[in-house]
This record gives sequence, C-alpha cells and structure tokens, in this order.
Amino acid sequence: MTTVERGRGAADRTRRPTASRAGTGADMVAFAPVWLLVALLYHPFIADLTDKASVAAALTPDPVRWGFSHLAVGVGSALLVLAFIVLRRYLRDAGEHRWSRWGLPFIVVGSTLFAFLPAMEIAMLGVLAAGADVRAVLVAMDPWFVPILLAGSITFALGILGFAVGIVRSGVLGRSLAWGVAAMLVLSAAGRFVPSTTVLLLGAVASIAALWPLAYRMHKRPQPARTAES
Repeated sequence: MTTVERGRGAADRTRRPTASRAGTGADMVAFAPVWLLVALLYHPFIADLTDKASVAAALTPDPVRWGFSHLAVGVGSALLVLAFIVLRRYLRDAGEHRWSRWGLPFIVVGSTLFAFLPAMEIAMLGVLAAGADVRAVLVAMDPWFVPILLAGSITFALGILGFAVGIVRSGVLGRSLAWGVAAMLVLSAAGRFVPSTTVLLLGAVASIAALWPLAYRMHKRPQPARTAES
C-alpha cells in the first residue's frame, strides 16, 4: 500500500465516525418534534385549557390516558432540548458562533419550565384518587401554573429567536428555505403562549416543518461548509 493510499484510508476512517454521529444527530432533530406531536395528539382534546371544568371532565373518565399523555409530553420537551443541542453543534461547525450559542440556554430553561406543566397535571391523578375536588384544586394551582407557563413560553421564544437568526446567518440552508424555517420556528414558539390543544398541535406541526429540512440537510451534508464567523 502506498503512502497516498494509507493517507486516504486514514481520512476515510476519520470521516466515517463523523458522518455516523451527524446521522444520529439528524435522526434526533427529525424525531423529537414528531414525538411531541404524537404525545399532544394522544392528550385528551381540550379547546380551552384555562377552562378548569373542561380539564377536570377530560381527566376523570380516563386517568391512565391522562397520566401517560402528560408523561409523553414531558419526554417530548426533553427530546426537543437534545435536538437543539445537536443543531447548535451543526451550526457551530458551519461557523455560526453567536446567535445559537446564546439561544441554547434559553431553549433548555424554557423547555424545562414547560415540562413542569405536564408534571403538575399528572399530580391531579393523586387528587382524583383521594376523592378531592379536581376542579377546585386546578383553580388553586393557577397562581403557580400560569406564571410557569408564561415564564417558560417567553424563555423558549427567546431561545428560538436566537436559533432562527443563527440558521439564517449560518448559510446551512438556501436563503429562502432558511427564512421559511425561521418563520416556522417562531410560529412553534408563539403557540406555547396560547393555552389550547389546537394551538399546541399547530405549534408541534410548525416544529416539524422547521426541523425536518435541517435534519435532511444534516443527513446529506454531515460536515457543513464553514462561513465567516457570525
């Protein structure tokens, strides 16, 4: 084997693990929003989540579904964090060192606060099992529930704005597609401010529309072309 061939073999071995890691990361970016959408579809439909009577009525007939659907939503929030961590690494490799870097901590904190909400809803199963008034407890929890909802939504939206700018400036997608992805990301974040199952579902669909083009690009181009530092 010549020196040139040995060099090419070493380069191939270096590229294979990198491509494999990028493929696994792309799978996470594609999978996370789908999990969240499925979890929300499994969640009992409630047109207005601020209507405590409707919430209590959805919980009472099928507490098992109530528990597992909220557990799935919490897991979906964690998977979304992993997806954005992977995406941050990809944008960094493309030379985008500013916007996604400061956006990621807001995504993590916002997603963590969002996960508190289904945890609080799961706690209602204990209230039901104890024979207490579920609607009264839901009303009593509002001074905690609403501020956590708003804080999580605002924090998550700030992180999404950072990623939206980073994606546009990184050059990993064509300009028109990048702006479309950024718009879908902003729409997905806006949906968290509205306490409605319908709006949450639309936000999850917007997340898929935003993240799937990025996942596809990561599959096709594991090592993005670097741009000037932005």
